Amino acid sequence: METVCDGEEPEVVTQACLLSEFSEKGEARALINSLPDIHHDPVSREATIEKFVVIMDRYQEQPHLLDPHLEWMLNILLEMIRNEKSPPLMVHLCFKFLYIISKVRGYKIFMQLFPHEVSDVLPVLDLLCRQDPKDTETWETRYILLLWLSMTCLIPFDLSRLDGHLSTDPGLNRESIMDRILAVAKSFLRVSDKSRDAASVLVSKFVTRPDVKLKRLGDFLDWCLTTISQTSEITMEGTVTLDGALQSLAQLFKHGKRDDFLQYAPTVLQCLNQKRIAESNQATLRKLGVKVVQRLGLTFLKPRLAKWRYQRGSRSLAVNLAQSSVTGSVEATKTDLESVSQEEDYDIPEDVENIIEQLLVGLKDKETIVRWSSAKGIGRVTGRLPKQLADEVVESVLECFSFQETDNAWHGGCLAFAELGRRGLLLPSRLSDVVPLIIRALTYDEKRGACSLGSNVRDAACYVCWAFARAYEPSELKPYVNQIASALVIATVFDRNITCRKAASVNILSPQGTFPHGIDIVTAADYFTVGNVNNCYLTISVYIAGFEEYTKPLIDHLVHMKVNHWDGVIRELATKALHNLTAQAPEYMANTVLPQLLPMATGMDLHRRHGAILACAEITHALYEIATQKNRDPVIAFLHPDLVFSCLFFSVCGLIEKLSLSKMPFKDDPVITGWQWLIDDSLKNLHLFSSGARRGIQDSALSALAALCRQYYQVEPGVANVEMQDQLVSQYLSALMSPEVLTRCGCALALGSLPPFMIRGKLQKILPGLQAACKVVQKAESQTEARRDAATAMSQVCVAVGVCAQGSPDRVLCEGNIRPVYEALLGCMNDYSMDSRGDVGAWVRAAAMSSLMDVTLLVVASAPELLSSDLVQRMMCCLVQQAAEKIDRYRAHAGTVFLRLLHSTDPAVPHIPHREELLSIFPPETGNSLNWNAASQAFPHITQLLRLHQYQYHTLLGLTVSVGGLTESTVRYSSQSLFEYLKGIQQDATVLQQFGDTLLCIFRDNLRNDRVSVPLLKMVDQILANGCFDHPFCVELLALCKEEIKKSKDVQKLLSCVAVFCGMVQFKGDVRQKVLVQLLMLLCHPFPVVSPLALVLCPRFNSDSIVSLGESDIATVRTHRNQLCDWLGLPRPILVTKVTHLGN
Repeated sequence: METVCDGEEPEVVTQACLLSEFSEKGEARALINSLPDIHHDPVSREATIEKFVVIMDRYQEQPHLLDPHLEWMLNILLEMIRNEKSPPLMVHLCFKFLYIISKVRGYKIFMQLFPHEVSDVLPVLDLLCRQDPKDTETWETRYILLLWLSMTCLIPFDLSRLDGHLSTDPGLNRESIMDRILAVAKSFLRVSDKSRDAASVLVSKFVTRPDVKLKRLGDFLDWCLTTISQTSEITMEGTVTLDGALQSLAQLFKHGKRDDFLQYAPTVLQCLNQKRIAESNQATLRKLGVKVVQRLGLTFLKPRLAKWRYQRGSRSLAVNLAQSSVTGSVEATKTDLESVSQEEDYDIPEDVENIIEQLLVGLKDKETIVRWSSAKGIGRVTGRLPKQLADEVVESVLECFSFQETDNAWHGGCLAFAELGRRGLLLPSRLSDVVPLIIRALTYDEKRGACSLGSNVRDAACYVCWAFARAYEPSELKPYVNQIASALVIATVFDRNITCRKAASVNILSPQGTFPHGIDIVTAADYFTVGNVNNCYLTISVYIAGFEEYTKPLIDHLVHMKVNHWDGVIRELATKALHNLTAQAPEYMANTVLPQLLPMATGMDLHRRHGAILACAEITHALYEIATQKNRDPVIAFLHPDLVFSCLFFSVCGLIEKLSLSKMPFKDDPVITGWQWLIDDSLKNLHLFSSGARRGIQDSALSALAALCRQYYQVEPGVANVEMQDQLVSQYLSALMSPEVLTRCGCALALGSLPPFMIRGKLQKILPGLQAACKVVQKAESQTEARRDAATAMSQVCVAVGVCAQGSPDRVLCEGNIRPVYEALLGCMNDYSMDSRGDVGAWVRAAAMSSLMDVTLLVVASAPELLSSDLVQRMMCCLVQQAAEKIDRYRAHAGTVFLRLLHSTDPAVPHIPHREELLSIFPPETGNSLNWNAASQAFPHITQLLRLHQYQYHTLLGLTVSVGGLTESTVRYSSQSLFEYLKGIQQDATVLQQFGDTLLCIFRDNLRNDRVSVPLLKMVDQILANGCFDHPFCVELLALCKEEIKKSKDVQKLLSCVAVFCGMVQFKGDVRQKVLVQLLMLLCHPFPVVSPLALVLCPRFNSDSIVSLGESDIATVRTHRNQLCDWLGLPRPILVTKVTHLGN
């Protein structure tokens, strides 16, 4: 952030996305020239096309920069196309490049560059006729050829001259050029690709030729109308055909001369009316219907400019600058609106009324493209009407703004007014009717189901403001400029939709300097700044409200439109904005706004009630802050007591917090009892709320409880009201034994949120209660969330009361109570509870890690002597174990806490084992650079702790579940790091034996603990496969494996154990004999564990006979198994008969 020095303004640096020239022309030329070399290779062809598209797409918004280069690109490509040696694949590739260029620059400009000599007509037509309309890969070729043919049709010669002796030689049976082109155009009007659009352009150029329209215009129009009448839109093919016919009609009536088409217009209109295009289900057809109808309307009306239209000065800058004064300019250029030329007195055809009615109906269409086309049609047709009829059209458009109409009608009406105003067809006398409607449209918002409608209406209303600002003189808009300015500012900062905020912001300077404080506002609320809705509500609005003209409009809009908004986020932002705006008008807030909010807080509408209560809370707190700053009595400064009490009846936790922070004089008032009941009820009944709302309600209640206690439960500073202290502490402690999990959670956190004076004197009751809540109790119901919040609350309580080594155990954390706190939190580090949600114990472990860090740093800062070496060692070992485990999020949390404690220097945490070695592995700079979430970064550091004796057990225990886990990346990087460590100690027998003993110790300690034992077996299998251990290690490992699978029915465990047995076959002597006995016994296990055994025995025995054992019954398998025992020289396993003892 820049600072201002010596009174100078900071330099403003902006980045523009504007381009100055076609800088990639060299690369584009190279790509085009490379086409002959790469067209046969699909990969190179795709890559070249992609590169060219990327280059051209950069100029989508500035296509004019391509103009100096279009000709040479076109010439190179056409030269390749005309080359007879060019294969078809390359020709199609060239046409694809031509299409890419035309798409960016626009076909209207690009097609003008095509060569259009007489000699080009037949080659282009012949090439087009050879194309397959059904080939989906070459539609670009057909599209460009149709555009090219459209240009060649403009040659100023009669096409019959190209037919040669066609008419005189009866032996030649071929079509004329005219008929061939028409046939091609008709065929491509029925295709489903973009060639259909180019075919309609061809029709507009070709049929309007003087020689063609004399012979074929009537026939072609008959063909179009017949196609429209006989084609059904039910099928996809019918829709495409109708689209082509309507496009050709629209293009013909647009480009043709009025005198040529006037005689056909009634027939075309009658056909469209009978077809009922406006009722079609296809939006594209409805849009084309509107386009044709408006062109028919322009055909019926004479092409003249309305003399009565409003004109704003000269469109020439030179003429305007030459005027002596503004008044003179206006008088010299403005037409007398009262005088109407006699030329306007001509009969308007009756069909025009039908056309205008269809356009007005189109303004209410459900699709934007139809409404937009209708609005443009309204503007075009109205410009040719007499003044009286044009005013009737305006009156009809005004009817779109009834509240009985849908958002579609409002949107269409805004678009129509923008077009009328832009063309000078909306006279200033009508502004008094139109401006209020546009202001209402700027805030139009209707809720429908789970979403709202109206963003398009508000965006279109901004467009109307833009059009009006450029259509009228400032003097015409002066009576309405304050209303428009306020509405636009409100839309700029408070609209929910980012598009509408940006559209409104660019209009702030539109009214040519008449916008109050326009430059200041647009500087603060520019196009990019308004992109962040939080910034708009909480920062920009405060700045704008500093201008008196906007203060009350902004506040009133929030109160009437946003406080009761259906979106909860907007309601909360609105209330926070009211808090910030209170400083601009405190008296208005207290005397006007709050009385308006109170009835809303008692209403039936849930959204309105919620917003009103939050708003009351925020405004009350803001008024208190203002009064405190001005050293005035917070109670009587702004608020009348009756106003406050009436609001309290409908208070919620947020209101309680704000009123408590505002230090309202309610101490010993009965209303405090009601507030406390509400908080307690919220905390004890969290299970009644939806899962999405629980956290917010809980946090709000806890904040309210803390604020309430600080303000109303202190007899004097630091001394609690004993009665309330006993009541609250005993109440929350008893709730820790509730069968409802969420009740335990809320009350545990309530104990943690109590102020220090409420805890002191009760610490010996609170800490044991929370410690008991942290213990895992084997019950049917999981209390995981309660244990998590109890661990969090324990650290909060400790931090609140502080540390004193020789203090009272009932008042501070001291020598007499610190060990139970650590024991409870370290116990939570071993919580691996599981339920249907997965490893929910991780929640408890994460909370315990955070609590251990908070408590440790607190103790170290005040009384480090309280930390014994055994507690610190256990804590650091537990953190190392968590940092080596498989869940990324909790591994990262543990790693962060571990490094925070290790790198703490002010003062340092005492008694950390191997501190120097740890700092060499984790130097201080790794605190920010090491990404614990990434297994590839974390495990190479973690495995280095295996060489530190006091960390080896816990590090290996954590690595066990990672190496033997399921996540591919975790298994890969953890096992890779482990084997690199083992590879490094292969030559050190002592260290290797110590590692093996630790591994066996972990196995013994976690026997039949499937969370550890199954991953451990998988890890041991990998270790044995790498040949890392010798004979003595496997003797005890075999005994532990036998004990682990004894009476087990876990298939996964059995398979893992069989894999370990197979790995131990490599050892000679008694181990191999015992392992083979176990494998042969497992051969008769009810579960299919034959395959690993077969893999071991296949090198020595017939694999077919071994594999077939899996398909036999147990008796057959047992017979073959005994035969194998004899071959191997092993004793046959004896089936033990179960003995049932009968009671007396």
